[in-house]
Amino acid sequence: MKTDMPLDQLIEADGIEAVKTLLADSVHLILSDIPYGIGAEEWDVLHDNTNSAYLGSSPAQIKAGAVFKKRGKPINGWSEADRAIPRQYYEWCLRWAPHWLRVLKPGGSVIIFAGRRLAHRCICAMEDAGFSYKDMLAWMKERCPHRAQRLSIVYERRGDMKNAGAWEGWRVGNLRPTFEPILWFTKPYKIGTTIADNALNHGIGAYNEAALLRYQTEPENVLDGGFSPGESGFHPTQKPLRLMRALIELTTREGQTVLDPFAGSGTTLLAAKQLGRHFLGYEIQADYAQAARQRLNLLNAEDMASMPSIQFTLLEEPGQASTFPALARKDVRYKKKRSARTKS
Repeated sequence: MKTDMPLDQLIEADGIEAVKTLLADSVHLILSDIPYGIGAEEWDVLHDNTNSAYLGSSPAQIKAGAVFKKRGKPINGWSEADRAIPRQYYEWCLRWAPHWLRVLKPGGSVIIFAGRRLAHRCICAMEDAGFSYKDMLAWMKERCPHRAQRLSIVYERRGDMKNAGAWEGWRVGNLRPTFEPILWFTKPYKIGTTIADNALNHGIGAYNEAALLRYQTEPENVLDGGFSPGESGFHPTQKPLRLMRALIELTTREGQTVLDPFAGSGTTLLAAKQLGRHFLGYEIQADYAQAARQRLNLLNAEDMASMPSIQFTLLEEPGQASTFPALARKDVRYKKKRSARTKS
């Protein structure tokens, strides 16, 4: 049964199923950091080919610390069945993509954080569901670990010093992952009309270049935006509040509605609330839902006056910096739990 939009809430529920209950053409923007399907955490395993070693830790990984804490699968896979992982991720995306299309207003945007390895499968699923693929943005991360093992070390451990010398300087793995893809889709508007018509009819379709220039110096599709001090730590794949604010201001106006079906610790919702947008988020995992609610509850009139502020590096006007409240992680804690498939 389709229901009225429960605005300005974080609801503990399965976002895939919950979106099916929303009215058609009721959302202006869907902004979500979806699971990447690369096995970063238990909730990120979206295929059925696992074994006891997957996501485990070897003695060497334990010694290396958090950067190498979980055992993932090599791109080549451990068996022929691993060749199905990209297709299964595509099928998982198709579970929710058609319902996102239905609830979004014509001309509205969907902005998705996706992993580099399987982003193309998400793009295909979204196009097959009826979306138009508008662009791929790049978020340049301030810090990122480099997990490429030196090939010479592998041979040294085997006692093969000849090949250790011959392969000095070579590595096993990928280059340092300094960017993450952000996929930008739109819901098609009525054939025979224009984006200018759609902006008048539905209030969306164009993008706000002036707003983006409050966050960076050029209107380009490479975005910077790191965490403010004390901001991170609510979720293992959390995104910066400043980055989410920029994407919301790029595509919506005050009073419009932002949906995040994989809300995680609520960064999308928090950004929307700060910017005067209505918001709705779903989070299946109780610990993260609780953290999101606490972060949202902190953002009220009294706390706005008392909390420290983030000094953004880019300016509203020359010499005048934007300031917004910082929600330090000391105010909210999260615990890891092993079952839900959510991000951000």
